[in-house]
Amino acid sequence: MQQRRIGPFSVSALGLGCMNLSHAYGTPPAPEAAQALLLRALERGISLFDTAALYGFGANETLVGRVLKPHRSKIVLASKGGMTGIDGRRVIDGRPQSLKRDCEASLQRLQTDVIDLYYLHRWDKQVPIEDSVGALAGLVQAGKVRSIGLSEVSAATLRRAHAVHPIAALQSEYSLWTREAEIATLAACRELGVAFVAFSPLARAFLTDTLHDPETQLEARDIRRQMPRFEPANYAKNLELLPEYRRIATAAGCSPAQLALAWLLAQGEDIVPIFGTRSLAHCDENIGAAALRPDRRVIEQLDALINRRTVAGPRYNAATQLEIDTETFPD
Repeated sequence: MQQRRIGPFSVSALGLGCMNLSHAYGTPPAPEAAQALLLRALERGISLFDTAALYGFGANETLVGRVLKPHRSKIVLASKGGMTGIDGRRVIDGRPQSLKRDCEASLQRLQTDVIDLYYLHRWDKQVPIEDSVGALAGLVQAGKVRSIGLSEVSAATLRRAHAVHPIAALQSEYSLWTREAEIATLAACRELGVAFVAFSPLARAFLTDTLHDPETQLEARDIRRQMPRFEPANYAKNLELLPEYRRIATAAGCSPAQLALAWLLAQGEDIVPIFGTRSLAHCDENIGAAALRPDRRVIEQLDALINRRTVAGPRYNAATQLEIDTETFPD
């Protein structure tokens, strides 16, 4: 697989987001199935594995640590602190002492002495970003973390953080149907030499052309049920985009999922998409996208078809939007 750079690391151009093996998308798979998925990704050339203290309230880090410990030297291990589960509740806490606590707990669950890329999962707006990043810089100095990342922050916050300590990666949502990164953060990353790690590159399964009826296909606890784009009226409008999207994928000789990933890879060598899946077949399919090179005409067709003006509904509800710091398009 082609390689890309994140800070001091050379990583596979596609990474694996491990969240849905433990968290947010309904009932997690059985431990044996989750283990098989992680090992298949590794076998197929994935070297970037992304987890967090929040996912499964520690269960995902425990899974990743147990399965990948024998292969630790082959992978770049990313995790996140500053948003954790406490007494069954999700808590954002960016205080220096809390970040140090989170990191120590993650190191134990991951069964490693050092985390290669450690993100501030959310900026705690009650704590200056300089204080939170200063604590992460202390973890680097202590040898517990090799590089620092930020998740879901604006260009302005990224610049403030980078002035305290070099930021290796900014992680935020980016796909054909989520373009907020194009407002300012992509440009800021390129100005500062920060890699952009794109989560939900398949639009939370919309761009795989496998989710046609969220009301019947999604479990009650699936996070997408709280997202405006998956509400019945909005999703019905969004489904109208898929027939032409399928046609473009067929003409390009790839699957809809591969086309979405290939489009994202084509946006710049500094972008590393991390996909999530529970299916071995889908894992193999997604990895195949790294070999695709869509031509300019295909990219232009996709940009014209699926963009911020043609997608119905914002990506988050109002309450969730208040918790993040990313730029938004005007209504």
